[in-house]
Amino acid sequence: RPEIAQSNTMLDVGNRKIFSEEHDMFRESVRRFFAEEIAPHHSEWEKAGQISREAWEKAGENGLLGVNTAEKFGGIGGDFLSTMIVIEEQMYSNCSGPGFALHSDIVMPYLAHYGTPEQIEKFIPAMVSGKCITAIAMTEPGAGSDLQGVRTNAKKDGDDWILNGSK
Repeated sequence: RPEIAQSNTMLDVGNRKIFSEEHDMFRESVRRFFAEEIAPHHSEWEKAGQISREAWEKAGENGLLGVNTAEKFGGIGGDFLSTMIVIEEQMYSNCSGPGFALHSDIVMPYLAHYGTPEQIEKFIPAMVSGKCITAIAMTEPGAGSDLQGVRTNAKKDGDDWILNGSK
């Protein structure tokens, strides 16, 4: 493989030594998916304010959701670089609307690491398939997406919890 400095652009598949031939083949399939399934509909989804459920399910069928999720949960068992390929190709397609990375690389790990075995068994396969679409809803007035700025808190009071905050 040529050194990265020999690459004309980042779009030159296979020119970065960190990627294997398997990664290159995966990249081609991901690029084709975004070109054929996402880009033609992106402006329509932007106007509607959401992408279609069908697009999520197609992404799941193509192994693009929860890329590093174990096969026993429906994932392809990909590595970190495979996950980065999906993110790179989505950005190269200029179709930022689908929140695949948020769903796969932020929400899914929360559940995988902190969920109960029952929650993991129920939700991870559905998330990998695109049948369950997730988001982060941790915000409040004045904090925006700065989770360190969120002031809402919960305190144990006997057998109850007292929740203080606003949404």
